[in-house]
Amino acid sequence: MEVKTVSNRMHGLVVLFDMHSNYFCNAIDGISNDDAHERLNTKANHIAWLAGSLVQERYELANIFCLELKSAADDLFKDHKGIQESERYPSLAEYEKDWNKITPLLREKLINAKDEELDRVLTYPGMSFPVFEMTSFDIYREANCIGQIALWRRLLGYDPIQYM
Repeated sequence: MEVKTVSNRMHGLVVLFDMHSNYFCNAIDGISNDDAHERLNTKANHIAWLAGSLVQERYELANIFCLELKSAADDLFKDHKGIQESERYPSLAEYEKDWNKITPLLREKLINAKDEELDRVLTYPGMSFPVFEMTSFDIYREANCIGQIALWRRLLGYDPIQYM
């Protein structure tokens, strides 16, 4: 599928966004909810946290583009909370439902983003950067987290992620 964006800067990012949209679903496919919480006696983030954080970040990015939506697990992830040892996180099916809800809405915003919107500076305590840089980072982070889930799949004895 050919991608046409309003801003030329967004073309490559939307291509990656589309790839990640499918890879996320493939990465969590078939993983049991118990295995999604498995940490194999490490301090590593488990699949349930990784998947939820991916969903949360898509919602956060959508809000930067003025969608004003919350993920179903917002309370577990808002303000970029790290993994909480005592929490039982939502099922991967719940995350996938939320992912499928936000993805087309955010994709539309990314495709139609104008340069002026991408140049808008976001300010947080101690740092600031343009929307374009935040978008670039978020899409980079998606690849990183999906890769971690792909590794967990293998460590837990599941088939490799399917990239087709």
